[in-house]
Amino acid sequence: MLRSLKASLKSGKSKASSSPKEEAQAVANSNKQHTNTAGKQAAPPAKPAAAAKEKPSLPVINESNIAHYYSEPLPTFRDVPPSEKQLLFVQKLHLCSFTFDFTDPTKHVREKEIKRQTLLELVDYANSGQGKFTEAVSEDIIFMLSQNLFRTLPPSRSHDVDNFDPEEEEPTLEPAWPHLQIVYEFLLRYVVSNDTDAKVAKKYIDQHFVLKLLELFDSEDPRERDYLKTILHRVYGKFMVHRPFVRKAINNVFYRFIFETEHHNGIAELLEILGSIINGFALPLKEEHKVGQQQ
Repeated sequence: MLRSLKASLKSGKSKASSSPKEEAQAVANSNKQHTNTAGKQAAPPAKPAAAAKEKPSLPVINESNIAHYYSEPLPTFRDVPPSEKQLLFVQKLHLCSFTFDFTDPTKHVREKEIKRQTLLELVDYANSGQGKFTEAVSEDIIFMLSQNLFRTLPPSRSHDVDNFDPEEEEPTLEPAWPHLQIVYEFLLRYVVSNDTDAKVAKKYIDQHFVLKLLELFDSEDPRERDYLKTILHRVYGKFMVHRPFVRKAINNVFYRFIFETEHHNGIAELLEILGSIINGFALPLKEEHKVGQQQ
């Protein structure tokens, strides 16, 4: 028992005692740990990162929203840093999605001029370099184009077939042409741009879009039909997946003209497009091309 008591006292003494060097090291570690803890507690909380500006949703097109969107002018592309230009691009596309009545020259005079200037900015921006027509903005582009272009054409004037001379008859010009011309120019830039990947853009310039373009060929305004002719030809050249559909849709217009309406303002332009398409067929002709020409 005495031996075990001595051993216990010796063990306790050994644990309690340590060298001065070890004690100094222990104190230093303790002070360091305390300093780090105090530093962490004293440091101010990290500021939350600024939220990235999100692309706005598509606008609701109505009269009340016109006042909202046109209340304050948007900055020019030169006035914003490069990182914000695509966001401004979308905002300007949304602004230009609103249409105005050009039959009343006294209505929305300020808004019409703002939109005209903004459309010109969009065309200049599209021409300023690559990287503009990304998939992220494709929906906004097609929305703006559709809101402006796809409209109900005024009914064609009835003509006396026996006495009708198209060269002497003055065509009805589109009153909204100051805006429409720039919209068509923007669409042409979008179609021919190297940024516009046909594999991606075909989701937006789809068969429905092509059909709506074809409907506009019945416009009495020759300026509009000339733009449509150029654009449809470019669409045919770029979107190979749509080529059979475009040929069939043009033929359907001819069928309706021959067997139903007997009047269509864009037959000459559509024949010109079809003639150019046929001249581009490779030899020997594919079976689908033979069938199309036989029809």
